[in-house]
Amino acid sequence: MIANALLFTVVLLLGYGFWLLDQLKFMARYKTVLFHAYGTTILIFLAVLFVNSVWRCARHRRRFFLKNTGRKLSHLDKQFNVSHSDLPVPVNEEDFN
Repeated sequence: MIANALLFTVVLLLGYGFWLLDQLKFMARYKTVLFHAYGTTILIFLAVLFVNSVWRCARHRRRFFLKNTGRKLSHLDKQFNVSHSDLPVPVNEEDFN
C-alpha cells in the first residue's frame, strides 16, 4: 500500500512540476538567482508537499479500497477462534492382539 502511494505521489508531483515548468517559462532567465535566494525554502516546501501527498494517498487508498475488510474476513476470525473438536484416533486392531 505504501509503495503504491509513493508511486502515485511521484507521478502526481511530476505532472504538477511539468505543468509549472510550462506556466513559468518567463522566469527561466532568473532560475539561478531564484534558486540561490529561495532554494532551501523551495526544497522544504517540496519535502512537506511530498510527505503530505504520500500520507493522503495512503489514507484514501486505505479508506476506499480496504472498506469492510473486517466484515468480509470475519468468517476467518470465527474459524480461528472456535475450538475444534478433535477427531478420535483410529484404532488398529493389530495393536490389541
